[in-house]
Amino acid sequence: MFKIKEEHKEEYKKHHQNVWPEMLDLITKRGVKNYSIFMTPEGLLFGYYEIPDNFKKESLSAKDEEINTKWQNFMAPYFENIGGKHSEKRSIILEEVFHID
Repeated sequence: MFKIKEEHKEEYKKHHQNVWPEMLDLITKRGVKNYSIFMTPEGLLFGYYEIPDNFKKESLSAKDEEINTKWQNFMAPYFENIGGKHSEKRSIILEEVFHID
């Protein structure tokens, strides 16, 4: 979970309505499915996505992609609680404890 600085909430949403095509291509290439980012009124973000294969392997290989580095650098100043770092460096794998279709 991340928090967007109050003054950047609307701009952050606009950028995610127009994600760079090269970044979308990378996401697809890496096998990411069902990707969503949710925001509370206070600017708290929760991101969810599925990778059918090895999560750690795919996440690590995406870090080496130039377009990913550019996107992460572009987005880093929007976050309140990550000290200008890339959000992916603060991502954790959550254990699913309940699911129903």
